[in-house]
Amino acid sequence: MLILAATPIGNLGDASPRLREAIATASFVACEDTRSFRQLCGALGVETHAKLLSLHDHNERSRLEEIVALADSHDVLLVSDAGIPTISDPGYALVSACSESGVEVSIIPGPSAAISALAISGLPTDRFCFEGFLPRKAGERGAALQALRGEKRTMIFYEAPHRIQQSLEAMLEVLGDRKAAVVRELTKKFEQTARGSLSELVEWAKGEPKGEMVIVVAGAAGSEFDYDELGRRALELATEGLGLKQAASDLAAATGASKSVIYEHALRLKP
Repeated sequence: MLILAATPIGNLGDASPRLREAIATASFVACEDTRSFRQLCGALGVETHAKLLSLHDHNERSRLEEIVALADSHDVLLVSDAGIPTISDPGYALVSACSESGVEVSIIPGPSAAISALAISGLPTDRFCFEGFLPRKAGERGAALQALRGEKRTMIFYEAPHRIQQSLEAMLEVLGDRKAAVVRELTKKFEQTARGSLSELVEWAKGEPKGEMVIVVAGAAGSEFDYDELGRRALELATEGLGLKQAASDLAAATGASKSVIYEHALRLKP
């Protein structure tokens, strides 16, 4: 069978006894980075004699047939560099191929940055969605957020430290000034959870925080804002000499509504 194994996302103490035993007894291990896996084994003090198979984003498709065939007759352990394989990490295509081929798939559960961040965010946990990394290009990032504008579930995103401010600013512009949290360096010495409105978190991000980030954002609050009315108010301000974009921005700052949505409604109502 294929066995997915969750590895620590920071604190080595989170490595389960099952994970240690699985590594020590495995004959075959498919891993995102063979060097990182050997380093993990050394850090855990676990000796492995397994044959290591490299499986990452760039070669997963080309190795599917080989590893599926291997898992049909042997146990193959699948690990990523940190966390659960397939969750913003390689493995989905392999799990899908094994399932279609009748190869059993099991899991050794463990640390997950997304679920851990959600649990400590202080935002609703009864319904949520995981969105992974936002697109790097500004236009694509904005489009992705526009598609989530009406999402009522709590949303979870991953982000790199050098893009955290840009992503928070884009969220503020498209989604409005919602409650949110940024959790960084989970399970590590300098773990931190910053909570507040998106506008407050934009200011926090100007301090150039380091480490891998998880952003948790409150879902849409339904019909909290009358965007047609806000659009009309923006048009009125524009006729008084204020630019339409600036009017939308000022109304968004005053109400917490989305600047881009106010602007969009104003354009629709414009004579």
